[in-house]
Amino acid sequence: MQQPPLPPQPPPQSPSPPPNKLIQTITQILTTQPPQKALSQFLPHLTPQIILSILSSPSLKSRPHSLLSFFKWTQTHSHSLRNTTRKTPSHFLLTLLPILFSHHKFFDAKALLVNHISNDPNHYLHCLIMYPTPPLPRPTKALLDTAVGAYVHSGLASLALQVFDRMSELKFRPNVLTVNTLLCCLVNRPCDDSILSCRNVVNDAIRLGVVLNTASFNILIKGYCLRYKFDDALGLLNGMGEYNCLPDCVSYNTILDGLCRKGRLKEARELLTGMKSKGVLPSRNTYNILVRGYCKMGWLKEAAKVVEVMVLYDCLPDVWTYGTLIDGLCREGKIDEGLRLRVEMEGLNLVPDLATYNTLINGCFQWKRESEALKLMNEMSEKKIRKNLITYNIMVKWHCKEGMMDAATDVVREMEANGYKPDHVTYDTLINGYCKAGNLGDALKTMMKMGETGIRIDNFVINTVLHALCKDWKLTEAYELLVTAERQGYIVDEVSYGTLIVGYCRDQNVNMAMNLWDEMKSKQILPSIITYNCIIGGLCKSGKTEQAIVKLNELLENGLFPDTTTYNTIIHGYCWEGNVEKAFQFQNQISKNNFKPDLYTCNIVLYGLCKVGMLEKAIDLFNSWISKEKKLDSVTYNILIRALCKAGRLEDALGLITEMEVKKLGPDKYTYNASISALADAGRMREAENVISKVPEMNQFSQLDKEQDAVTCGTSNESKSGSIGHSEHINELCKNGKYEEAMQIVEELSQKGVTLDKSTYTNLIGGLFKREISRVKAGCASRTCQKINQFGNIGSAMYDGLIKCDVRQLI
Repeated sequence: MQQPPLPPQPPPQSPSPPPNKLIQTITQILTTQPPQKALSQFLPHLTPQIILSILSSPSLKSRPHSLLSFFKWTQTHSHSLRNTTRKTPSHFLLTLLPILFSHHKFFDAKALLVNHISNDPNHYLHCLIMYPTPPLPRPTKALLDTAVGAYVHSGLASLALQVFDRMSELKFRPNVLTVNTLLCCLVNRPCDDSILSCRNVVNDAIRLGVVLNTASFNILIKGYCLRYKFDDALGLLNGMGEYNCLPDCVSYNTILDGLCRKGRLKEARELLTGMKSKGVLPSRNTYNILVRGYCKMGWLKEAAKVVEVMVLYDCLPDVWTYGTLIDGLCREGKIDEGLRLRVEMEGLNLVPDLATYNTLINGCFQWKRESEALKLMNEMSEKKIRKNLITYNIMVKWHCKEGMMDAATDVVREMEANGYKPDHVTYDTLINGYCKAGNLGDALKTMMKMGETGIRIDNFVINTVLHALCKDWKLTEAYELLVTAERQGYIVDEVSYGTLIVGYCRDQNVNMAMNLWDEMKSKQILPSIITYNCIIGGLCKSGKTEQAIVKLNELLENGLFPDTTTYNTIIHGYCWEGNVEKAFQFQNQISKNNFKPDLYTCNIVLYGLCKVGMLEKAIDLFNSWISKEKKLDSVTYNILIRALCKAGRLEDALGLITEMEVKKLGPDKYTYNASISALADAGRMREAENVISKVPEMNQFSQLDKEQDAVTCGTSNESKSGSIGHSEHINELCKNGKYEEAMQIVEELSQKGVTLDKSTYTNLIGGLFKREISRVKAGCASRTCQKINQFGNIGSAMYDGLIKCDVRQLI
């Protein structure tokens, strides 16, 4: 039987040389020639222990360059080494570093540490630096000092701080540069305890004998100013002398900048005076800080005076100074002064830069100075100053603001043709412009294109489209967008939910609004006071004021403060339900919490009293306001005049109308409406005609007063198409068959140029047709047609519809 073939045998390997012999051979190579090629033959035999022995060889301590080359060679071939672990490279590095430090190779040592830290996600190196295990040497001052800088360079402030604390434990005195490097890293951390950590570092450094310099204290001053702890910053500034340090211009500038950013300009001026008294001369940056602070507060005259002082002290303004001042002027609409400063810059041989032109162009567009903006852009072209992304975004914003969306898209095409890609500002502006123009289709297309280009759609875009959909009553689509955005990982915030809740409340769908409210709360999204006011208003309008009170208590529990709108909404809710007593109780209760009723509150309460028939109490309340000289408006008077008219107290109502005229508060359309109707109902037609003769042309009246509508809750339809009160009287006459009398009133109003709403004309025409049906059979239809022709401002379609309707009845 034939034997199966034997498997192929691996080629014979040369036996591993004894470790001591191998170490000796490699050491000799390292002392005579570059290791890269000569050592390759020994790679299969190298172990971590052999490499560590070579790195710590006494004969190589005087050859740091050779050891560094050998270490980098082992890093390159680490995958081929035998018996290595994840901690092995850290051991190699910590064995090499003492030799580099002994030869003052601190730059190489830090570079190796930084490179190793980036490849050490589990921070094995950090553990070995803090508490090395044999045979690694104990940590030295040089190692810990360099490690602090390496961890700071790698953005690992907490690990750097731990290494510094280890230095403090071992009583190693750090280098002042190390202290300052660590302080710079700590002050910029957003956590609350970072400034405390800085103080501890400074205290430890002083205890260890470090001689701090002015830069050390300036870093700490910056930390205090970043957190608006100006008293601490000033205290440190004044106490620097105790440490043989004197504040310099940077010390003062840091605090000045912080004070100006917070609008505390009086304190900034006092500090500047103290700075000069101590012999520290302000720099150009000092004055620039003040210019920016004044401009931010709108104090342009003071900013201009600072520029004058700069010239006086031979500290000439630079482009940044003028750019800041021009920006402040443009924000205030002082475009001519901004343009003058640009000319002044050129007189000082300061060439306006692109930022200056962008500021001026944006200001010109913002304040309707388009021609100057276009001239500036032409000037940029002549001076070979290229537009940048900011310039194009300014142009896009202006076109969108003017509703010129086609022109805006043309600018985007030009931008792309010149090598600039639209950013999130560009897309946000376009989407907002489309939404304002009512073009939701293009807004959604732009939103999709934005996602396709890799720009993440932010909250602003989502909330803008949500607002547009809700405004257009497309609540179902808005809710679908909200759900889809959240499903796709976009952040849906309080504004998103609040926008939809406002939409559903406006649509009087309080149940859906409450469902969204509960959904928002379940996701731990805290509502703002605006959203609370909306849901409270929705509940009150639905007759659920007690549930609104529950939301008010919830608002207080969440640490929010109700505003006047919150309280007025609930008072209005009680009044709308006819529960005026509760409205008064609630008002008295909140008055104890420093709530001061405003004019809107007064009008709500007055309307509530009149609505439930408590006219005498309403009159007493009104008279108390008059005696206290409380400022009232036409709404207040109209509420009471209307109530008096309905109660038949015409003389009192007419007296209030006269009082309104004396106080120049009216009368307005609401006043005429109430008085004409009341006089007509009382049969005082001559007086009604006299009032009608005083009625101005309807186009002189402004849009319906929003507050009046809010107080009356839109219960009157008399505001449509020029109706001024007599519509109800005409309709009543038609109802009672008094068509001739109704026609006479309409003809008189027509001669005075007063138009009625279409429903009044329709009722009158319809009544005339019904009355004349029998006359049509008798051949008397022509008289009816003559009457209809008197109302030529009614559309022909209305006539056609009415005629056809009555003809069908005849058949």
